[in-house]
Amino acid sequence: MSRDLIIQAIVSGLLMGLIYALVAVGLSLIFGLMEIVNFAHGEFLMIAMFSSFWLWFLAGLDPLLSLPLVVAILGVAGLLVHFGIIRHLLSAPMLAQVCGTFGLAVALRAGAQFLWTPDFRTIANPWIAGRVQIGPIFIGQPQLVAGAICLLAFVALWLFVTRTETGLALQATSQDRQAASVMGIPTDRMSALGWAIGLGCVGVAGSLLSTFFYIFPDVGVNFALLAFVAVALGGFGSILGSLVAGILIGLVESLGGLLVDPSYKTLIVFGLYLAVVLVRPNGLFGRF
Repeated sequence: MSRDLIIQAIVSGLLMGLIYALVAVGLSLIFGLMEIVNFAHGEFLMIAMFSSFWLWFLAGLDPLLSLPLVVAILGVAGLLVHFGIIRHLLSAPMLAQVCGTFGLAVALRAGAQFLWTPDFRTIANPWIAGRVQIGPIFIGQPQLVAGAICLLAFVALWLFVTRTETGLALQATSQDRQAASVMGIPTDRMSALGWAIGLGCVGVAGSLLSTFFYIFPDVGVNFALLAFVAVALGGFGSILGSLVAGILIGLVESLGGLLVDPSYKTLIVFGLYLAVVLVRPNGLFGRF
């Protein structure tokens, strides 16, 4: 096995890991605030990718240009889901909460198949295309730009949560909802904001993925599965944990496919997850 191939796999895994991490952090943020697992997270990624596709197909907007609009669409979707469904499930048994988000996932996927058929779609000739060569290493420009934007989104989210008054209110709500309410923090609004931000992160990831990945109704399933692993691996509610775990999953997946066998790469990822949670059941970093 040549060193160049290993470096190539590391670079590819790092860039995909940043996308996994951004998908995971939205899921982690929602759980940290409300302790509700959003089983429809992958379907919202699919909605983001289709939103980018239709804005390109109908209005000629490149995904990079339509990215803010897609983020806004997903943010509004987060508010609608919170006030329309989730708020009514907060006091319900856990089984009802699970069924609520799982049923939403089924409805969104079935609706996408009905409206847009199961066909695979791609965005032709995006602004960012081709590849960059650094010595013997080739890096796809869409993946490079996607990784850079995901990293910037993480920095912005971290600064917002740790340096702003609203972000501190989000942290207080996640740590003790009742105490935060007593201190005058509007916890219901914070939860709605968490959903908006969480799905907004999915909007960023979906827009970037649409430039180099197939778009179809079931596209979110595998990404959501890896996002759940990343959240559990990094620690439920931890922004930093989602970043580290997402990158780790991307690297393990890429290197495992190269060094072992591509058909075993997902098995290796789950093996890593099991090894970590057996030692640290709360994940690497715990809550934010």
